Amino acid sequence: MNEATPRVPIVLIHGLWMTARSWDRWAEYYRAKGHEVIVPTYPGFEIEVEALRQNPQIIADATVPATLEHLVDVVESVDTPPIIMGHSFGGTFTQLLVNRGLGAAAAVIDSAPPEGVRINPPSQIKSLFPVLANPANRHRAVGFTKEQFHYAFANTCSREESDAAYDRLHIPAPGSWVWAYGLIANWKPGHQETWVDYDLDDRAPLLFIIGGKDHLMPPSVIRSNAKKYRNSAATTEICEFPDRSHFTGVEPGWERVADYALEWATSHMRAAQTPGASANSGDRRVRPD
Repeated sequence: MNEATPRVPIVLIHGLWMTARSWDRWAEYYRAKGHEVIVPTYPGFEIEVEALRQNPQIIADATVPATLEHLVDVVESVDTPPIIMGHSFGGTFTQLLVNRGLGAAAAVIDSAPPEGVRINPPSQIKSLFPVLANPANRHRAVGFTKEQFHYAFANTCSREESDAAYDRLHIPAPGSWVWAYGLIANWKPGHQETWVDYDLDDRAPLLFIIGGKDHLMPPSVIRSNAKKYRNSAATTEICEFPDRSHFTGVEPGWERVADYALEWATSHMRAAQTPGASANSGDRRVRPD
């Protein structure tokens, strides 16, 4: 981006088992580059991580439609169409926001897929088993143990690093979301709350960032999600970081991911098309087939 060009705002959307706190490093990093950074959380999640752990009913009662409308309000309140970035289920929300015509460009990192992606690799099933093992969890907030968190989120980190992240960042997730959108939505008739129009042409450019060693959202899931957009004339691309986990935005080396996402987004914004950013050495960047 030309130094004389105003810095586009950035909205960072967190996923499940996390809060806005998970974006602290990225928010500080982007602000140091001169960007306005907005880090919304889900309605009711505005309190600290520790308070949410003490009152998980707030989490159990959360709904996707109410959360999406809150995020729409946040994005629409920004004076300039922002770059939207989302991690995990935040990537689902990002795709839903883009589907509404919002954002100048978007990047989804280790994204949970919207409706219609039916690939469930073994590592994903193992990661989600703590929630899916008991149907009663559909009405609860369900967390991971430290061991489960290490497998699902931070398998490329040491156990010590993973446990430290767990202590600072982890909260339970709405079990109803995992059941409804991770398991049931693809088999119910009609469109569900996470449906998007994959063929939409008039939308923001969209980048999928993949952690090559992600257990929770493995590369095959992300690639299947991205491939759904193959009939859209709008820009859709993939970049894989081969040695990173689902925790790719937080584990050591996160700056390389943050730089790539920002460079790609600013190079592909709808309002100011400029030549694409070059891929970093060792990263695999392709357009979905």
